[in-house]
Amino acid sequence: MKHLKNKLNFKILSYLILFSLIILAVLWFLQVVSFNSYYELSVRRNLKSVVNEVVENYESEDYLNRLSFDNNMCIEIYDGTMMSYSSISCYKEFSKLNREKRDMILNNIDEQEYRYSDRFEDSQTLMYGIKLENEKFAFVEVRLDPVSSSVKILKEQLLLVSIFVCMLSVLIGIFISRKLSRPIEKINNEAKKLVKGEYDLVLDDKSAVTEIKELNETLKYTSVELSKTESLRREFMSNVSHDLKTPLTMIKAYAEMVRDLTYKDKKKRDANLNVIIEESDRLNLLVNDILDLSKYQSNTIELEYSGFDLNDLVIEILNRYEIYKEKDGFKINYKKKKNLFVYADRKRIAQVIYNLLNNAINYCGDDKKIDISIIDCDNTYKVEITNSGDGIKEEDLNLIWDKYYKIDKTYSRVQVGTGIGLSIVKNILELHDVKYGVTSTEGKSTTFYFELNKKEDK
Repeated sequence: MKHLKNKLNFKILSYLILFSLIILAVLWFLQVVSFNSYYELSVRRNLKSVVNEVVENYESEDYLNRLSFDNNMCIEIYDGTMMSYSSISCYKEFSKLNREKRDMILNNIDEQEYRYSDRFEDSQTLMYGIKLENEKFAFVEVRLDPVSSSVKILKEQLLLVSIFVCMLSVLIGIFISRKLSRPIEKINNEAKKLVKGEYDLVLDDKSAVTEIKELNETLKYTSVELSKTESLRREFMSNVSHDLKTPLTMIKAYAEMVRDLTYKDKKKRDANLNVIIEESDRLNLLVNDILDLSKYQSNTIELEYSGFDLNDLVIEILNRYEIYKEKDGFKINYKKKKNLFVYADRKRIAQVIYNLLNNAINYCGDDKKIDISIIDCDNTYKVEITNSGDGIKEEDLNLIWDKYYKIDKTYSRVQVGTGIGLSIVKNILELHDVKYGVTSTEGKSTTFYFELNKKEDK
């Protein structure tokens, strides 16, 4: 029962019925309970309005007659001798000098309101007296007719209206609740599939309700993104497992070889130990990159800003890549410039340049040509690293920053780095809050770029 009360369709139906009952309660209060008070208030307000007009036009008999007739009120004007003029709408019992009028004239009262009951009929009379100029007095009287019969009729009508409104509220509530709750229940059921790892959702895009349509679109987008994330997660785990397994296997194999076979042969032993050291370094590099990426994504790294010469940093890094020029024939071109002072975290920017260079080497074309340039912009220096090669398809440009993302999806061991370099680059540059990106021409070249703020002179 509690579960039923919390359902959307039950809530909608309950609120609509409650709203209808509140409206009906207000109608009953206004039309039945407070009808007498409201009726008297209305008559009293109209009486006061007529009195004001009498004060302004009491010398015009025709005007008073018309005013009396239009408002169904008795208007009388008395002079000091208590002789009166009565308008044509005065009843017989009105047209007499009763005690209230006499007391007001004799006591020379400026303004007074009276209320008295009729002796012969079940009704009451409101009378308002006011002193005019020239020692004259005006009295305006109106009868308060009994409203009990009217209230009885209103009660009967309101009872029928109440029954009709309640039935109509139930029908409309059921219709609206089904119209709104069914698509939401369907969305909820589809959303539950995401928990189970099912990303192929069936959603209705034809809803006329904007919020439901937007919810469908959001859930559809979420399912697509979760599907991508799950795919990348599996690929990441597969690739990391591969990268971890390979050096561990080689370390174990060469260690056993040294132990069992080559421990007496110094040359072979040293060669085997060098392989173990190289694979250990590669394993250490992979672990460090994974740890760094985790820190960047959790925002636990604090940048250490300083001013430094970007040109010196690039030259320092390129000196370490001389081995690729000599051994593999890479042509890394850079035109030196002076005094390119920037304000950033030097260590992290060095990591960015390293990773972009590694990526350029890994995917360079047969000519093995890589160009590095630094462009002087207004407030920044723009670093561009371009390599020849197959290029990147436009639909893949936004995906290459994902860890271990590969265009052909077929895992192949990279020459340099660990496969998560671009993801680290992205996180470092976003921490610096600078512009970065990639442009590519298929079959020709790819350019990665980023900007750094210039160091201000102080």
